[in-house]
Amino acid sequence: MKPIRVRLAPSPTGSLHIGTARTGLFNYLFAKKMGGTFVLRIEDTDLERSEPAFEKDILEHLTWLGITWDEGPYRQSERLDIYEKYLLQLLHAEHIYYCFCREEELEIERQEMMTCGIAPKYSGRCRAISSEDAKKRLAQGESSVIRFKMPETRIVFQDMIRGKVEFDTGLFGDVVIAKNVRAPLYNFAVVVDDFEMNISHVIRGEDHISNTPKQIALQKALGFTTPEYAHLPLILDKNRAKLSKRFNAVSILEYKNTGYLSGALFNFIALLGWHPSASDTELLTQSELVEQFDISRVQKAGAIFDIEKLNWMNAHYIKEKTSEELVVLLDSFVPEEWVKHKEKLVAIVSLERERMKRLSEFTDLACFFFDMPEYDAQLLIWKTMSAQTAHDNLKEVSGVFSMYNGIWSSSALEPLIVPLTESRGRGEVLWPLRVALSGQSHSPGPFEIAEVLGKEDSLMRITAALEKLAQLLK
Repeated sequence: MKPIRVRLAPSPTGSLHIGTARTGLFNYLFAKKMGGTFVLRIEDTDLERSEPAFEKDILEHLTWLGITWDEGPYRQSERLDIYEKYLLQLLHAEHIYYCFCREEELEIERQEMMTCGIAPKYSGRCRAISSEDAKKRLAQGESSVIRFKMPETRIVFQDMIRGKVEFDTGLFGDVVIAKNVRAPLYNFAVVVDDFEMNISHVIRGEDHISNTPKQIALQKALGFTTPEYAHLPLILDKNRAKLSKRFNAVSILEYKNTGYLSGALFNFIALLGWHPSASDTELLTQSELVEQFDISRVQKAGAIFDIEKLNWMNAHYIKEKTSEELVVLLDSFVPEEWVKHKEKLVAIVSLERERMKRLSEFTDLACFFFDMPEYDAQLLIWKTMSAQTAHDNLKEVSGVFSMYNGIWSSSALEPLIVPLTESRGRGEVLWPLRVALSGQSHSPGPFEIAEVLGKEDSLMRITAALEKLAQLLK
């Protein structure tokens, strides 16, 4: 049996985005499940748009996600001699030719075909140019490209996801495969690379499906074997439109900087277009995803990117972390001053972890622990109770707290206030206390907040709340 070898081949013309990450993840899962090899290849032949910073971003964020590779990264820019060898082979066999048509001429051709109701394609007018004539024109510096003589036939292949796929290559015309023998274009370079790297399975997005017959035709012309193909469905937004960089956050860096955990994003992306048959939960570890991965279960229809589902999943992964682990992860999200108070930060994280969907939310949730909260006095009043009642109840709490000289902890403070909540009502007592300490209607419990704040700060905040209520009573 031929060894299983798959590849991810991103172009370093932008940051790693969700689509490429999903392709990489599915290749990774397939390779791990089948005991194969995962190859990383950087397709950087587009020298004008390729940037080292983008390659660095791709490598860094694949690693951050947990998508590791077994070989590479190989770079197409370092393989020009290999491409030249095979281009010369095709030239010698007369499978390719130099085309000297100017873009203006080609545009006129396209317009004429469309006017006649014909799907536009290259007419093949430069096919008849002899090799001697072509050499002369090249020597004179005439601009040209290299075209492949596309055979007019039907190419059929079995897609691992979509089943039988058939194309009439006569619709393509002779495709451009290189600018010159040292400047290959995508469809040619990828064919050579897949052969040279012994790629057995090509798993990629469905936007490449129309390239597949062109690549198979090139493989036949070069005497190469054809790998197995699997074309993944598009990722769609909630309106079932293609996920776009313009309207959607699609960069992995954006999700990282927004406070999504790598494990959550790995789990979420794995379920974009696929779901295991053996599991009744969507919360799966990396090893569980590998164990259960089956490419035949990848759906044909577009995969919906549900941000709410991602938020739910991320919240789960946050809860699974220890408070100490979260403090480390929060380092880049919180003010530098907060980091100096590690013990306090750990305590706050323990209280707020249940409310976090993203790490970036923590600062807003926890800011009242570090700064005196600002709020409207009306917020201190529970439902239909009066300002006077709120004032009286809060004053009673203040008196109890002031008299207490034991260990300042939630477990010690709560029993002190129980008699008051029983006689005056739980909400009537605890609501004003919660707001006085946090300035928020939604927060951790008041006794837990008081423990973190300490006695002095807690009493100071209660005093400030009493002054607010006193102003209402005037």
